Amino acid sequence: MSCFELKATDGAARAGVIRTAHGEIRTPAFMPVGTKGTVKALHPDEVRALGADVILGNTYHLHFRPGDELIAELGGLHAFSGWDGPILTDSGGFQVFSLRDTLLAVDDDGVTFRSVYDGTPERFTPERVAAIERNLGSDIAMCLDICPPPNVDRAELEEAVRRTTLWATRQRGAERAPGQLVFGIAQGGTDSELRQRSIEEIVALDFDGNALGGLAVGEDWDEMLDAVSFGTELLPKTKPRYFMGIGDPAGILEVIARGIDMFDCVLPTRTARTGAALTATGRINLKNAGFARDPRPIEEGCDCPACARFSRAYVRHLLNQQEILGLRLLSLHNLRFVLRLTAGAREAIERGEFPAYRAEALERLARGPDDGPVDGPVE
Repeated sequence: MSCFELKATDGAARAGVIRTAHGEIRTPAFMPVGTKGTVKALHPDEVRALGADVILGNTYHLHFRPGDELIAELGGLHAFSGWDGPILTDSGGFQVFSLRDTLLAVDDDGVTFRSVYDGTPERFTPERVAAIERNLGSDIAMCLDICPPPNVDRAELEEAVRRTTLWATRQRGAERAPGQLVFGIAQGGTDSELRQRSIEEIVALDFDGNALGGLAVGEDWDEMLDAVSFGTELLPKTKPRYFMGIGDPAGILEVIARGIDMFDCVLPTRTARTGAALTATGRINLKNAGFARDPRPIEEGCDCPACARFSRAYVRHLLNQQEILGLRLLSLHNLRFVLRLTAGAREAIERGEFPAYRAEALERLARGPDDGPVDGPVE
C-alpha cells in the first residue's frame, strides 16, 4: 500500500498527503533542515507553529555527534530532539562526497572517509547507513548514494549512477525501524541518458518514494529545471517525489510546477544568520543603515512572530548588536515566508489556479524590493 495519496493536480503540479509513522505530510512540502537535531535557533513548537509538517535530520553529523547509538538509547531522534512530527533523514552521502578532501577510498562495497570533526577514518556502506538511520528512528530514510559535483566527466557520472543503484539495491533489503519508509535516489546530473537510466533502475526497486539527487549543486539553472521536468515524467505518479536541496522562492515554485512534492534547504535559516530577510519582492539586508528608523514590519501582511510585533528598526538594532534574538526573529520570518509560499502553492493547486499563483509570485520576485528604507536621517 502506497504511503502517498494524490489529492489534486494542476498541470504537472501536484497536491497530496504522505502518511508516516509520526503523522501526515501535506505536499508540496518544504522541510526545514535540522542538521544536528535542531532547526538552528528555534524551538520545535515554533517550527510547528510556522506551518512545518516535517523536518530533516542529518545522518552524517548525528552519527558523529552525539552518536546514533546514544540517540537510540535515549528513545530515538523524535524523543531526543522533542519533535513529535515526521522526520526525514538523509543518508550522509552528500556530506561525504561534497567534502572531497576527506575522501579516502570509494569502491563497490562503500566509501571510506575522514570525519570532519576529528579526522578519524570512517566507513559508510549501505548496510551501515541503514543501521544508523534505524537507530535514529526517522520516518523516512534516504539511501546512500554518490552525489558528484557539477561538470564532472561522463565516466565519473556514469560510475556514480552504477554505484548508486548497487548501493540502493542493498539498502532496500536492510532492516528498518518500525514503520520507517525508505526512499531511493536517482543520480545522473543533467545528462538525460544517465538520468533516465538511474531513474529506471531506482524505480524498479520499488521504494516508498523517489528522489532526484545531484541537482542544485552548481549546474546551469535552465539545465537543472530541464532535468527536473525530464525526471518527473519518468517517476511513478503514485509515489512521492523529492528534490534534494532547493529552498529559494523561485526554485520552489519552479520545481513544484514540474511535479515535485518535497524539498529541503538550509537557505531560510542560513540567510537569516547573515541578516537578510526573504520577502515577496526579494531579499532585503536589514543590517543596512537605511532601516535604522524604519517602523514597518519586515514584510507587510506577514503573520510571523517577528512581523506581528517588531519593526525593521528593532530587528536591525538586534542584528548590529549581535543579539541572538535578532537571528531568531529573522529565522522565524524566513521559515514562515517559505512555508507560506509552499502552502499557498498547495492551495492554488487544489483550486486549479497554480499557474496564476506561480506567475504572480515570480513577477513580484523579479521586480525586486519596492519598499526600501524610509527617508530621513540615519544613525
